[in-house]
Amino acid sequence: MSDIDARLAELGLDIPDLVPPVAAYVPAMIHGDLVYTAGQLPFISGVLPATGKVGEGHGLVPAADAKEYAKTAVLNALAAVKSAIGSLDRVTQIVKVTGFVASDPSFSGQPGVINGASETLVEIFGDAGRHARSAVGVSVLPLDAPVEVEIIVAFR
Repeated sequence: MSDIDARLAELGLDIPDLVPPVAAYVPAMIHGDLVYTAGQLPFISGVLPATGKVGEGHGLVPAADAKEYAKTAVLNALAAVKSAIGSLDRVTQIVKVTGFVASDPSFSGQPGVINGASETLVEIFGDAGRHARSAVGVSVLPLDAPVEVEIIVAFR
């Protein structure tokens, strides 16, 4: 068992199977010693656990749920990284996280939602999981997903 696999088991986390692209792109691209992932939705076994805009009120996705979906999305991003480089033990640094939150116009808690992804990366990789980040509110995401996450990862 690799070091990262052991850490994932300790945290009770699994890297899911790679989510196949839903359009004309590849899940991850290597350039030099960096892996760039495509935006990853919070698919669980090929299904989005929720759809719609994040916010407070009837018919909206609660921010706490969206934070969990950001965690799921970043695990899908790690699956894309793993497919590109073979093992997450090769990761030397999470360089950048960009998180998109489909937001109700009154919602301004995007950073808290994307913390679901950021905190998960630090739990898994320790200091190598610390990263630069953008958390952006958008009007709609593909398939009406509440969140989307992409990452840039350095590896050896």
